[in-house]
Amino acid sequence: MDRRQFLTTSIGAGALGYFSLNAAWAAAMDHSAHGSMDHSGHGSAGGASHGAGAMTLKTVPDMPLLPVTALAAGRAHVALSKLANTATAANRFEATLTAAEHQVELVAGQQTPMWLYNGQVPGPLIEAFEGDEVAIRFVNKLTQASTIHWHGLPVPPEEDGNPQDAVPAGAERVYRFKLPKDSAGTYWYHPHPHGDTPEQVYRGLAGLFIVRSKNDPLRAFAEQHLVISDLKLDAQALIPDNTANDWMNGREGQFVLVNGQREPVVTIAGRQRLRIWNACSARYLQLAIPGQKLTLVGTDGGLLEKPVVHEQILLVPGQRIEVLVGDGKAAQLALKALAYNREKMGNLEPEVDRVLAQLVFTAGDVPAIPAQLRKINDLGRATALKKVEFSETMSMENGVHTMEFLVNGKVYDMDRIDMTSKLNEVEIWEIFNNSHMDHPFHIHGTQFLVLDAKLDGKRQNAKYRALHDTINLRPYETVRIKMVQHDKGLRMFHCHILEHEGQGMMAQVLVK
Repeated sequence: MDRRQFLTTSIGAGALGYFSLNAAWAAAMDHSAHGSMDHSGHGSAGGASHGAGAMTLKTVPDMPLLPVTALAAGRAHVALSKLANTATAANRFEATLTAAEHQVELVAGQQTPMWLYNGQVPGPLIEAFEGDEVAIRFVNKLTQASTIHWHGLPVPPEEDGNPQDAVPAGAERVYRFKLPKDSAGTYWYHPHPHGDTPEQVYRGLAGLFIVRSKNDPLRAFAEQHLVISDLKLDAQALIPDNTANDWMNGREGQFVLVNGQREPVVTIAGRQRLRIWNACSARYLQLAIPGQKLTLVGTDGGLLEKPVVHEQILLVPGQRIEVLVGDGKAAQLALKALAYNREKMGNLEPEVDRVLAQLVFTAGDVPAIPAQLRKINDLGRATALKKVEFSETMSMENGVHTMEFLVNGKVYDMDRIDMTSKLNEVEIWEIFNNSHMDHPFHIHGTQFLVLDAKLDGKRQNAKYRALHDTINLRPYETVRIKMVQHDKGLRMFHCHILEHEGQGMMAQVLVK
């Protein structure tokens, strides 16, 4: 059934109305709508079924939320806390990350239980160099199984925190990998147990990872880091479970934060390099600094070949960018997320512009921007083609509203291999978003080049060469990408709206 027909039929039938369907939809998913906070039923396979068929989802009704003003704004921007390297040998990085529940005072006088890495919001920043051997001991003190997925990093599949490799509650493991040459870039890490990923992220589990080059052409620029996330708090300053709306559209909290702060004041002396992460579960960020242009110098997989000047840049969930800002002149401007219509479902509040941070530009060094940053090869001639389709299905069978998010017509199954690839073979992937809303495509273990996109019968080539691991697809858009996998094993690909991934919009490719 077409979505618009579905909506019309639902409302016309005098039903609950598509987006006040919490109890009916939760019942259809075989789960109570009374909002139990019991996590004891979550095993290593996660809180949702890992096979085909209906997903079991923890769902609560809509509830009153704290006003946005409940969090203080306008404080000085706080730099990310770095994870200390305990290695004694050169070219090694060793450390421990512990996932556990902590009480955090987000609202004055009230404690909010959060799940955090090393007790930090956001998780600590890991900085290492190309060629380093990395060993991260992960201690899981949660009541759920968990993993650490090294989002975007070219690590072996068995070290990448796949759902099949979940670390049980109370257990630990060590992730070991080497950072290869030409891997310098802006990455992050987060849990990836199937079904429980949305909850573990929205309760606070996410951290940052920068791989540096010893020959960085932008080393003359002072650097700052902006991690954008959002947070939902109910009237008691607690983080509630997902509503039916959250599961269908992806969760967006009322607070949009930068490094865990609401609208911090960021001082930029001269011209600086900003690394920006979209660590939101589902929120799209149409970034702009009205009154100043953004010079894009890096994407998910590191530096571009040449800088590109933009008025605004769309950053979708999971993506990262590097931009140069400032011209040495004094100014007070705002970093904004402009309204972006990603075609969410239902009768929702209209999208609005949001201020993310106040930027205070002051005099300072203004290094020249290099005309050439690096060379990105085209990966060579492709000898394989793969086709991927994202889709969503809806039903009102027996008067009950249900929905599925699919890859190639199937719900994710941990025990099923959806595709196979050959080691080191260059492939073209043709990804079609056969659905009514935007979906960000993400693949594990490698970066890809975008070749072109086709929408409404019009094809547009990529405007510049850049490496990505996450890319947006608009409704009914087809995007062609070029990639190669350099490690044998199982790789995941999925929608990076975490609620959609958690309901089955994910598949597996086995590299042989």
